[in-house]
Amino acid sequence: MLSAAAADRNKEPLLAVIRDNVSGQRALQALEVSSGTGQHVLHFARSLRNITWQPSEFDRQSLSSIEAYRAHYKPDNVMPAIHLDASQPHQHWGGIQPDSLDLLLNINMIHISPLACTEGLFKGAGALLKPQGLLLTYGPYAVNGEITPQSNIDFDYSLRQRNPEWGLRDISLVSSLAQKNGLYLDKIVDMPANNKCLLFRKESLV
Repeated sequence: MLSAAAADRNKEPLLAVIRDNVSGQRALQALEVSSGTGQHVLHFARSLRNITWQPSEFDRQSLSSIEAYRAHYKPDNVMPAIHLDASQPHQHWGGIQPDSLDLLLNINMIHISPLACTEGLFKGAGALLKPQGLLLTYGPYAVNGEITPQSNIDFDYSLRQRNPEWGLRDISLVSSLAQKNGLYLDKIVDMPANNKCLLFRKESLV
């Protein structure tokens, strides 16, 4: 099992945001795109028992870690992890049906992946979420073309040095991608360590 210190630090603040914005009274279906080590999904599943969680990853080592966590904790509301490339159309996302998800979760992927993955994430969310379903993204963002504080400026620089296709995205950019796919930015929640949760809702047909 892999362990990321950042995941341990932010899992409780993230759980609080999910709990505040998702119903705890009825059975729900959730997909986590880019589940990383698996620490988040196991933590959320223990507290939010009404949600059936589908973890996914592109990285094979991370997929093995998720499955190791599942084997260790034996949660009955976490499905086997699926291999998922967010840059690919949702038809390749493990057979998840359109309008079937109540929640789609994406933590710390947008800034450490090519823009095609973010574009695919929003296209997939627009297709797979139920009306009024929630897409929650988490990470550091630029705001109106500005990155603050200095630690995030340095982080953005280091990401772009590692891969020119990586880097902090502007909230206006991800909002425009949301709108193109039938989603709207419902809420921004400031989080510890200069990160933000962006909560997007899928628009209803009526």
